[in-house]
Amino acid sequence: MKVYEAISKAILDQGVEVMFGLIGDANLYMVDSFIKSGAAKYQAAVHEVGAVLMAIGYAQASGKVGVATVTHGLAVTNTLTALIEGQRGSTPIVLFAGDTAVVDRHHFQNIDQREFFVAAGAGFVQLRSAKTIGEDVATAFRRARIEKRPVVVNMPSDLQWQDAEYVPQKAYAPARLEYVVDGPDMENAVGIIASAKRPVVLCGRGACDPSARESIQAFADRIDAPLANTLKAKGAFTGHPFNLGIFGTLSTPVALDAIMASDCIIAFGAGLNQYTTAQGSLLRGKRLVHISADPSDIGRHVTPDAGLVGEPGRTAAQMVRLLDEAEIAGSGYRSPELGKAIAEFVYPPQSKEGRPGTVSARQALQTLDKAVNPDRILVTDTGRFLIDSWRLMHVQDPQSWVYTVNTGTIGLGLGHAIGASFAHPERQTLLIAGDGGFMLGGLSEFTSAVRARADLIVILCNDGSYGAEHIQFRNKQMDPSISMFEWPDFAPVAEALGGAGVTVRSSEDLDAAVEAIRGNRRPLLIDLKLDPDNMPMIDH
Repeated sequence: MKVYEAISKAILDQGVEVMFGLIGDANLYMVDSFIKSGAAKYQAAVHEVGAVLMAIGYAQASGKVGVATVTHGLAVTNTLTALIEGQRGSTPIVLFAGDTAVVDRHHFQNIDQREFFVAAGAGFVQLRSAKTIGEDVATAFRRARIEKRPVVVNMPSDLQWQDAEYVPQKAYAPARLEYVVDGPDMENAVGIIASAKRPVVLCGRGACDPSARESIQAFADRIDAPLANTLKAKGAFTGHPFNLGIFGTLSTPVALDAIMASDCIIAFGAGLNQYTTAQGSLLRGKRLVHISADPSDIGRHVTPDAGLVGEPGRTAAQMVRLLDEAEIAGSGYRSPELGKAIAEFVYPPQSKEGRPGTVSARQALQTLDKAVNPDRILVTDTGRFLIDSWRLMHVQDPQSWVYTVNTGTIGLGLGHAIGASFAHPERQTLLIAGDGGFMLGGLSEFTSAVRARADLIVILCNDGSYGAEHIQFRNKQMDPSISMFEWPDFAPVAEALGGAGVTVRSSEDLDAAVEAIRGNRRPLLIDLKLDPDNMPMIDH
């Protein structure tokens, strides 16, 4: 067995089901061995950043470690945007990067790869010898799980042709310690909750495990409190009659009224950043009980009245027991009026008509949301279409929601979506993207979705501009023309690339898009023609 074969074997020994990649002379033999094993899938990307984004999307949607591979040199620098996104999002992936032969210091692809990876915030594991392949690969997987970030395995090309002495080794990651804090801190927290007249219970990404959400919902039911979630915990309480939805700058008017009128926030697994708290304004004048398994969450952005470091679900269950023992009555904040307001709220139509040949972004998204299978995986790229996308597009639970905006970078959505489709091939994957982001990072990888036969729908919010820049020009009464682009007609392009395409310029076209969704079996692109001066983000 050569080292390149041992690397492939070590990856498979970690239980890997799919690897995303782009081959070159420093990783192609390892990939060839991986494919020939027949034990897992390999999906080729068009660009190195796409390969890493696919691994990140897969990791988010599956809860497993994502795996990608690229060759050396500038292939490495092409991955940096995705690695930074993965690091900011605390997403565990392992990237197998080829490296120039150590002896070939004048090779034109030779760069100091470690410096680039470390600068991007990724962990780094150097393959040390032909005898340590199993241990080195297992170390990378263990670190990715524990450190919750991308970890790179650096593979010198000359080492890969040495004879290996492969010793299998499984990555060991200890089970998470699930504990509950008792004593004065818990007593203080329960005392605050018992005295609250208008409490709201908030769930963050750190409390999205199904069992934790079930316990948190039971706790909210016990104290008669409305439920809410952070953006990253989208879908945490789908279907609950007192679900306020997103807590923060994206809250509905009904949710904002309930939050502003509350006197106590009990937050589970949330970081409570400036967007969740609206620069602290949503917590002003309220008592805060903050529970998280991550000690760094407590007090990082706001100082709580009671902070508990513990597993959110078990902590919620313990609070219910203590409230029951003390015979504390519910708050009564869940009124019939509030339930009615939640049930009846819908976002109003956009306030003005767009130019001829365009449709309302809000109406189109609301219509398409109902047409797509509700058991979808939702992915969103970045752009000014995002506000309504986050508000209007639904998911069944947080595990069905792939977040791509940890760095605020456009063009990352399609890679994430392809990876997510591999995590759940039996389910439909829905991507909401903008025209600029699609041209920047989606057009080339659409062919990857076609080759993967992904059950993927791309809704393209096409206002012919870089929207954030268009807004800035308009707000300053300046000419926005340099933010505008005359793109090709995307639907025929999608068909030329092997997918399906529909162009939407009218309500009749929107009906045709709905029919295309119902009968579709190929990657489908729906090109919504929108007026750049009539977008929901600037519609007040």
